This record gives sequence, structure tokens and C-alpha cells, in this order.
Amino acid sequence: MTETESIAYDVVVLGAGPVGENVADRTRAAGLSTAVVEGELVGGECSYWACMPSKALLRPVLARADARRLPGLRQAVQGPLDAPAVLARRDYFTSHWKDDGQVGWLDGIGADLYRGHGRLAGPRTVVVTGTDGVRHTLTARHAVAVCTGSRAQLPGLPDLADVGPWTSREATSSQVVPGRLIVVGGGVVATEMATAWQALGSQVTVLVRGKGLLSRMEPFAGELVAEALTEAGADVRTGTSVTSVTRENGTVVAVTDSGDRIEADEILFATGRAPRTDDIGLDTVGLEPGSWLPVDDSLRVTGTDWLYAVGDVNRRALLTHQGKYQARIAGAAIAARASGGSVLEAEPWGAHTATADHGAVPQVVFTDPEAAAVGLSLAEAEQAGHRVRAVDVEFSSVAGAGLYGDGYRGRARMVVDLEREILRGVTFVGPGVGELIHSASIAVAGEVPVSRLWHAVPSYPTVSEVWLRLLEAYRDS
Repeated sequence: MTETESIAYDVVVLGAGPVGENVADRTRAAGLSTAVVEGELVGGECSYWACMPSKALLRPVLARADARRLPGLRQAVQGPLDAPAVLARRDYFTSHWKDDGQVGWLDGIGADLYRGHGRLAGPRTVVVTGTDGVRHTLTARHAVAVCTGSRAQLPGLPDLADVGPWTSREATSSQVVPGRLIVVGGGVVATEMATAWQALGSQVTVLVRGKGLLSRMEPFAGELVAEALTEAGADVRTGTSVTSVTRENGTVVAVTDSGDRIEADEILFATGRAPRTDDIGLDTVGLEPGSWLPVDDSLRVTGTDWLYAVGDVNRRALLTHQGKYQARIAGAAIAARASGGSVLEAEPWGAHTATADHGAVPQVVFTDPEAAAVGLSLAEAEQAGHRVRAVDVEFSSVAGAGLYGDGYRGRARMVVDLEREILRGVTFVGPGVGELIHSASIAVAGEVPVSRLWHAVPSYPTVSEVWLRLLEAYRDS
């Protein structure tokens, strides 16, 4: 193995996904020399096996569903989706799993890319082992940022590896539509992939250990999504655990705790995530390999003055957009500390504080209907000790929803802090509501008083008039 001389940078970033890219962008903008280490594709999970391919698969599904709600268009879209065309468009949005464009972007901001496996080798030191056997030792004058993300976590079922189960990666990159697909799990990946593959022609069975889908959102979100999946032809079973999985002559056989035997061509386990920290040298700096990394609000790892953990690895909010937000905060904090500034803007909502992680995290689930939420659910707000009231309205009360499509079904909820008269959380469920959520994010993050929201006039006749209905319901309750 060939060793090279140690190379010094101001900042070394482990991981070139969206989070690592954004840390590098902010530190380079501040004039700090930055190295980025990546063992797979530059662009990371989101670009090739998560956000981009999944949404490319789902967009035709949702567009067809919307078209079917409109007389005059409904009859034109009754046939099946062109699955090869949908998969080809998905491949386009993943750049056919090639990262030339992303590499060019890194080069454009002046960051140095090191391809290979990066491991910490003591404080401020990273050793990169390339596929060519060359080892580079990188030292960081100011910071090392761990942005290695997370991976799918499979359950400990006997001989599961022999079955060749799908994880989120296989579910978003498959070149073949399985005739029958079992989806184990009830979260975002499970519901989105069940929606996509059912629409593309699979017979989908969803097995959920808990009481319902999307358990981290308001209960009505999972209920409406489950109803729609069932109407689309999926078999959704709650309160069901898988006790064994085998593959017999190419057929997957799953046995549940009730003794049911379910056969399929593939089985997807969407049952959680684990941090990609098991082999990055955490032990060399006194941390536990394979652990989540606790951080302060500037994303600096607890107990250190040089190590940052940004994105999924800190377990604050496993969402690409939230990781990118954290990266902007971390990059700004690294730059401020590197400049000799001893005082950061550490107050809530300050330039160096990831305050949104605590109470203003937005998320969209691209099912039909879509589910979108920001901030705290009613249960979360109550558990946090806030005195709150939930206000619900049906989208059928909004003219814009009826114009959007016949039979539009959906519900909206805002959770109002009764002491401060601000919103703690907002949830929308219905076709197309993903485009409504940023207004709610602004209201929650900005702590906009309910009295001021009356002056934010929604245009008529848009679906966003649901805001007016919510305010009216709160006033009259």
C-alpha cells in the first residue's frame, strides 16, 4: 500500500452527500481550504437511492391520480402507467448512477475530492484509503465534519441475507416491476414505495407492526393514506409482525405472527435507519463505533472542540433538507470559530444555531394523498408541556380543493399554543398539499402570532384558503 505525505486543510469533510456538499460550500465560501472524502458516489444517498429516484417514481403516479379527479381528462388516463418510461425517467434523475456532474460542482467551489474510505486516526486527522491502494493522510487545522449519513437497518430474522431482501436502495433503483411485493414497515419509505410500486403494477402487501401508518405524524395522516392504498388495491395489515422470511424456488415466503403465509417476488424492509459510523475510526477519538453522535446546536460533537456531526449521523432529524440546513449552520459556525471569533450567535434562531431542529422540522410524504407537516403534533406538543389546542378542518370546506379535483379528500390541523398565541405545528393531508407546507414552516419558525396570520390573505380560489378556514375554526372554538 502506497503512503503519501500528510496534507493539511482547514476543514476535512467525511461524506459527499448533500450534507457534506453544503458544509464544503459554506466553508469554501468563507475562504477555508476544504477536503471532501467519499467512498461511493458524490451526491450521496439522496441523489441516487432516496429523494430523487423515489420522487421521480412517484410523480407520474400522483399526476395520474390528479388527472383522474377531473372530468374531461379522467377517461384519457384510465390505462396503466408506462412502467419502462417511468423507470427511464427515474434513471435520468439519478444521472444513471454516475456522479460526473456532482464532482464538477465540487471542483467548481474549489474543494478537493478524495475518493476512498475515510477513517479518523486521532484528533483532526483522517486517513483515506483509495481503491488504488494509495493512502492519503489529511489533517484539519480547524474542523472535521462527519457527514456519512445513515443506512437501512434490517431486522434480525434468521438467514435473512439469503433471501436478498430489498432495502430503500433496491426499492428506488429496481429495473423490474415485481409482480408481488411485500412491504414491511409503516413509515415514509414504506408508504411511498407501496404507493409507487402498486401504481406501477405490483400487487402490494403492507405489513405494519404498529397500529397504523406514519405513526410520527397526526393519526389522521396515516388513516387517510391507508384508506387510499387500500382503495388502490394494496393489502394493508396493521398490528402484524414478520417472524420468518425464506426464498423458495425464487419466491419469497413471509410468515407473520398470526401464522399467515404470504408469497411475493420481492420483500422490502423499511424498518429503520442506522448511522454510518461503524468504520470511520470513532474509537481513535474516544467515541463508540456505530453510534449516533450527539451534538450541540452548532452541530459540534459533545465533548470536542473540532469534530462536527451533521445530518443523519446526529439523529436530530433524518431528512435531507434538514441535514442541508444543519450543514449551513455548521459551516457558518466552523468559519466563525476559524476566524478567531470566540462568541457565536448562539441564541435561538441565531446564525450559528440549528433551532429549527427542535420545533420547526418540515416533511412531505409523497403518497396519494400527500401528507405534510411541520413542527409538533398535538401529542408531541402536550408531551413537551405546552398548553395547546388542536383545530381541524376538512379541505372540502375550501373552494380551491373542489376545483383541484372532484372528490378531493383531506384534512388540515394547526396546533395553537394557548399561552403565546402562536402555532406549534401544522399538518395537511390531501392531494398536492406538499406545496402548502412552506407557508406553515414560515408561520411556525417565525412564531407568527395568530392575530397577524389573519392579515396573511390567501388568494381565492386556491387550496391555501384552508388557512382562513383554520383561523375561523380557532376563533369559533
